[in-house]
Amino acid sequence: MYSFMGGGLFCAWVGTILLVVATATDHWMQYRLSGSFAHQGLWRYCLGNKCYLQTDSIGEPPGQGPGRAWGKSRADLGAQGHLYSRWRTLRLKEGKGATQAYWNATRAFMILSALCAISGIIMGIMAFAHQPTFSRISRPFSAGIMFFSSTLFVVLALAIYTGVTVSFLGRRFGDWRFSWSYILGWVAVLMTFFAGIFYMCAYRVHECRRLSTPR
Repeated sequence: MYSFMGGGLFCAWVGTILLVVATATDHWMQYRLSGSFAHQGLWRYCLGNKCYLQTDSIGEPPGQGPGRAWGKSRADLGAQGHLYSRWRTLRLKEGKGATQAYWNATRAFMILSALCAISGIIMGIMAFAHQPTFSRISRPFSAGIMFFSSTLFVVLALAIYTGVTVSFLGRRFGDWRFSWSYILGWVAVLMTFFAGIFYMCAYRVHECRRLSTPR
């Protein structure tokens, strides 16, 4: 039983770290725009060496707002202006409402997944202790449910992102591919799923021992 919980706890820790890193980083997708390398995440997109919030791409061109042009030459502003203008055109074609809904859904599911994984870790650690107060609650079972919930949420997030990217965004950019933040999300799926499997096995072992013990 404890060996199963130990393996599940290890997988859960790794999966949670991967979820946090994948959610926070800006390398879900890479592409080329007007000959320049660019990449984007759930919160920001980066053109060259500059990164901007996703909301900046819907309104005025990023880098053109007040206070953002200081210290730049006219040549730099002209080159960036052309790049930003094309980026804005592509982004506006997506539709403001659809774009915001797609970003918000992906972010929400990733955050929910991380929260479920953290809750599962807490329940998993508590499962190592024996307290009669919680005798009616199976902590390994509860931890397994939380890890499976985390897996479900991250799969929904990745499915939404994959579907929109392949069917819509991929057509806007000629040379594009998924990047390492997106891959970490899928690795987190495996880790949280196996964490749930381990804790469910621990629960079954515990139940078998409890039923076989004479009262």
